[in-house]
Amino acid sequence: QFVEEGGDLVQPGGSLRLSCQASGVTSDRPTIGWFRQAPGGQIEAVACIDRSGVGTFYKGSVKGRFTISRDNAKRTVYLQMDRLQVGDTAVYYCAGTTMFASNLVCYVPVDYAWGQGTQVTVSE
Repeated sequence: QFVEEGGDLVQPGGSLRLSCQASGVTSDRPTIGWFRQAPGGQIEAVACIDRSGVGTFYKGSVKGRFTISRDNAKRTVYLQMDRLQVGDTAVYYCAGTTMFASNLVCYVPVDYAWGQGTQVTVSE
């Protein structure tokens, strides 16, 4: 349902733009989120955006560095990542989701069939 692209190997301080293309029958959740899983870690919400593109959520450590946006006509959600840090290294996924508490919380889907994701590696 979602295809993630744009991951790469970059140096600290570099930038990447990830894209999430929806295809076929997608989730009935209009909110789309970017999630990541670092080696040995759990999947966490990085940034989420509602259907209008106005409501957004960001994980604290990426605020001011990452920007989520969407183009509904293209059925695509983007994640612009600037000033990347080693700690951003992970496989990044996108999925339909829900935000709560005035967008202070973005729900991490459970028992979800994640796609292949896209690998982001930040290293010297």
